[in-house]
Amino acid sequence: MLFKLIALDIDGTLTNSRKTISARTKSKLIAFQKNGGKIVLASGRPTQGVMPYADALRLKELGGYIMPYNGGCITECSTGNILYRNFLPHSYIPQICSMIKDYPVGINTYKDGKILAGQQINKYTELEARINFMELEFDPNFAESITEDVPKCLLHGEPEVISELEVILSERFGNELGIFKSEPFFLEIVPKTVDKAQSLERLLKTLGFSTDECIAFGDGFNDITMIRYAGLGIAMNNASDTVKREADYVTGSNDEDGIANLLEEMGRSVFPSLAML
Repeated sequence: MLFKLIALDIDGTLTNSRKTISARTKSKLIAFQKNGGKIVLASGRPTQGVMPYADALRLKELGGYIMPYNGGCITECSTGNILYRNFLPHSYIPQICSMIKDYPVGINTYKDGKILAGQQINKYTELEARINFMELEFDPNFAESITEDVPKCLLHGEPEVISELEVILSERFGNELGIFKSEPFFLEIVPKTVDKAQSLERLLKTLGFSTDECIAFGDGFNDITMIRYAGLGIAMNNASDTVKREADYVTGSNDEDGIANLLEEMGRSVFPSLAML
C-alpha cells in the first residue's frame, strides 16, 4: 500500500519535550512531501499555535494542510483557503461557566488573535498561552463578553478536577457537545460534530484519497478517533495505555524520533517512491 497522507498531532507527537521538531523528523517529513505526499497537522491548538510548525515543515510551499481546534477548521496552507469550519454556539458558554464556577479551573476561548480567559488564570492557562505564542487576556465577565460563536472553549486545572468536570459536563451536554481531554489538565469543549477523525475524513474526500492511504500519529485522548480511523494508526510510546490499545502499532516516544523511526522502518515497502525514507 502506498500511503499518500500523514496526519500528525503536534504536542507529544510531532514535537519533543522541548516543543521542537527534531532535525531528523523534519527531514523525513519534508522528503515525504517532496515526493508527492501530503502532511496535515491535526491539533487542539488554535490556528496561531499550529502555524509555526506548519512553517517549519514547509506546508505552504509543499501543499500541506492544518486542522486546528481538534479539527474544527481545515485550512489549505498554500492558499490560506478554509475548506471547513465549525463553531461552538456562544449560548452554551454562560451555562458552562455557571456549572464550573465553584471549581478551581480556568476557561478560555480565542478572540481577535488573543487567548481570552475567565474565572481564573493558573499555570495551565499560562501554558496554553505560551505554547501557542498568543497574548493572554483575562476578563472577569467572560461569559457575558462572548457574544458570537467561537471555535471551542478549553478548561484548564489540576487533572483530578478536570476528570470530575469531564463527567459532569458530559452528563449535561454529551448529546450536544464534544467534551474530552486533550491533556490530563485540559478539557476540550467543541461542537458535537468536531473531532480529528471526522475532519480527516472530510479532507481525504476532498483530496480523493482513501482511508487506507492515510497514516495518523498521536499520543493524546483526542487523537484516538483519528488513530482508529486511519488506514494505519500509530501511537507514540509516550502515549497512555488507553491510546496505545487503539493503535495498529506503537512507535518510539516523541523524544526518541518515533515518527522518523517508523517511517524509516516502513521504508520502500510502504513508500516505494521515497527511497530517502
